Amino acid sequence: MTRGLDHLVMVVNDLEAARADYERLGFTTTPRALHPFGTENFLVQLQGNFLEVVGIADASIIPDHAPGVFSFARGNADFLARREGMTSLVFQSEDARADRADFLAAGLNAYENVDFSRKARLPDGSEVTVAFSLAFVTDPDMPETTFFTCQQHAPEHFWKPAYQVHANGAHHAAETIMVAPDPSAHVGFFSGTHGADAVAVEGEAVSVTTSLGSISMMTPAAFRDRFGVDTPGPVETPHFAGFSIAVNNLDEARRLLNAAGVEGHDTAGSIQLSSALSGIVVEFTE
Repeated sequence: MTRGLDHLVMVVNDLEAARADYERLGFTTTPRALHPFGTENFLVQLQGNFLEVVGIADASIIPDHAPGVFSFARGNADFLARREGMTSLVFQSEDARADRADFLAAGLNAYENVDFSRKARLPDGSEVTVAFSLAFVTDPDMPETTFFTCQQHAPEHFWKPAYQVHANGAHHAAETIMVAPDPSAHVGFFSGTHGADAVAVEGEAVSVTTSLGSISMMTPAAFRDRFGVDTPGPVETPHFAGFSIAVNNLDEARRLLNAAGVEGHDTAGSIQLSSALSGIVVEFTE
């Protein structure tokens, strides 16, 4: 039940401006794609997981939440009305309906499954259809966050090697960083999504080990100790604050960032960027 990190969702006001920011950091981005529910995105495809950057394409067709139904587009639009940043953490799935059943059995706040498809442009310029099934789960004690699983129905059309090669040597999203006033208060939720054996408590910190990547939840003070800046989200509410990307060679990533004029803080085993992306701290590790 240690569902790996599938992708991280960030919402921005200007999709193309955000693309320039990601590409400046050395990421390859996919072409713009439209969702059928009013949002748009581009992706940063990595090895086994990816980053999704979302914008609002047509606010007039965004569906509202309904009893038992979570609206991805409404959740992102409402978040964007407050600020830019990371809205959702998504887990890998082989069966989204089984995931929903698991979440309900664990006593979590699960929703009806969502099935949808969209067009995707391939590196050669051709267009294909990709399709997904989602299982949303939220925690009323973490209103700034959304979680869901994502089952792909056409992975052969989705994953493309040309999109997975990055100038910064990015390999995969290794860690999602969360901040909460009392991380231990959320052990039950993560035990429900990943099993109690995947969750560890050390002092005031909580970590979740998955089959691909991890989740680290820490206090605002611990976040500042680690990154040297205040968390980008509200200190009184649990939220996503950043992510760590594993790269093939940290020295090469450092040279690229220096050449691009990106200011970062070097630690013994990482490069930390506190202001390169709106509302998110980014860390590169080897």
